[in-house]
Amino acid sequence: EVEVVESGGGSVQAGGSLSLSCIVSGFTFDDTAMAWYRRGPDHRCELVSSIQRSGSITYAPSVERRFTASQDKAKNTMYLQMNALKPEDTATYYCAPPDREVAPGVCRNFWGQGTQVTVSS
Repeated sequence: EVEVVESGGGSVQAGGSLSLSCIVSGFTFDDTAMAWYRRGPDHRCELVSSIQRSGSITYAPSVERRFTASQDKAKNTMYLQMNALKPEDTATYYCAPPDREVAPGVCRNFWGQGTQVTVSS
């Protein structure tokens, strides 16, 4: 059974940092590429970062040079280090394979509950 648990969210002021974690079970990172998504107050979905099985990592332009994604395959855990946070980063963050977006800004259901990040100005 596939299970995904995101954690690490919270409330911070602009310029602050947070570190998100995603623990998965029922599959491994060798089975599939993975990604971090977020859904903001407008409910639009955005692909934040993706990690290919090769280890190659890409970022959305809106977070590049501020966010760093990584994986620990031995722990079945992926991470998202978020620095220099901005109010527009406020969203619920999810981890999932990079196939969730079915239309621009629209994502199918995520496996986990997500973790809320709130950035105040």
